Amino acid sequence: MSSPLITRSGFQWFFAGQLVSLLGNAMAPVALAFAVLDASKNTTASGDLGIVLAANMVPLLGFLLVGGAVADRVSRRTVLVVSNLGCGITQGAVAAVLLADAYDLTALAALAFANGVLMAFTTPALRGIVPELVEPDRLRQANALLGSARNAAKIVGPSLSGVLVVAVGGGPAIAFDALSFLVAAGCLTRLPRLTTPAPAKATSILADVREGWTTFRSIPWVWQVALAFCVVNLVNTGTWQILGPELTRQLSSEAAWGLVLSARGAGMLVMSTLMYRFATRYLLRWGSVLSALGALPLIALGTGAGVSWLVVAAFVGGLGSSAAAISWETSLQEHVPSESLSRVSAYDALLSYVAIPFGQLSVGPATEAFGGSAVATGAGIVFAVAVLLPLASASVRRLPHEVSRAG
Repeated sequence: MSSPLITRSGFQWFFAGQLVSLLGNAMAPVALAFAVLDASKNTTASGDLGIVLAANMVPLLGFLLVGGAVADRVSRRTVLVVSNLGCGITQGAVAAVLLADAYDLTALAALAFANGVLMAFTTPALRGIVPELVEPDRLRQANALLGSARNAAKIVGPSLSGVLVVAVGGGPAIAFDALSFLVAAGCLTRLPRLTTPAPAKATSILADVREGWTTFRSIPWVWQVALAFCVVNLVNTGTWQILGPELTRQLSSEAAWGLVLSARGAGMLVMSTLMYRFATRYLLRWGSVLSALGALPLIALGTGAGVSWLVVAAFVGGLGSSAAAISWETSLQEHVPSESLSRVSAYDALLSYVAIPFGQLSVGPATEAFGGSAVATGAGIVFAVAVLLPLASASVRRLPHEVSRAG
């Protein structure tokens, strides 16, 4: 996909940095999982992995709102350079521990905690900086390009990481992730020095966080769609991750689950490519409609459709998920004031992230009570209803999208 955005000053460096960083991030979970499981050399290996993952997630949730406030207060370019450098250092230290065969759970958990704090500052700043790099009528194309990079990395990264883990171990794969952060930081230093509007009056970070909440809840379409996807994460992520492999194995085999995941990733990549050209006056409306397609894989799982149908459903579901993500990113960047965008994004991300562990924890008891098929089918129905419900609001249906002059 060629694009004038790639050659635009500033965005080309941002895109290059993101492409490398996303590939490293896609490789890291697989590498870390097997590195910890292999290095711990004891029967509590899975428990060790859970501790490391929790040590990363807790500070991410705890500092997201602070990260959003900081990204609205100072240069987002500076926030991203510092956070990427920090992540490069922490991941490099993890790689060093593993490469030196000096496994230490406390050290890995502490590094994961530090990495989680840094990512809490990265996430809101990433969404906020895109409108500073491209014109308003190019935001959809920019997000489509970034979505294509993200989805391609999700397809290539885990497989590449698996090959590296088998060939040379998890340490080198995590070292690559560390290097990707450093490369991303280098690319970000090439961005123009964007000015951040000075606040009208000196305020504390806590006051900025409260003001972000006021802005978030004062825009009906923002909180309505954000709440809908909080529900989606509650019912979808845990069900898909936990029941998906088991129900697919019952239909066919373990290998079929890999085919299903690949089909979903391919669907996401195809839609992110199509969204570059998808010009519509009401982008959020169509994104909400298409997002309902994401419920199909769950329903196919729950109803016991054959593997072929499940693969098709996963592909179509990937189309819907990618459309929803790009339309949502673009709508926020077009309509939320720049001085509040990172804070509003932080509340949106917090709602999404918090729902995931609750959903994961509820899958087991729900399956015990109702059975896996019923849980998957019910989750799919709730998914579809949740994403379509905001369309009852005129603020969602009629939110305009600035269509590019180039279409």
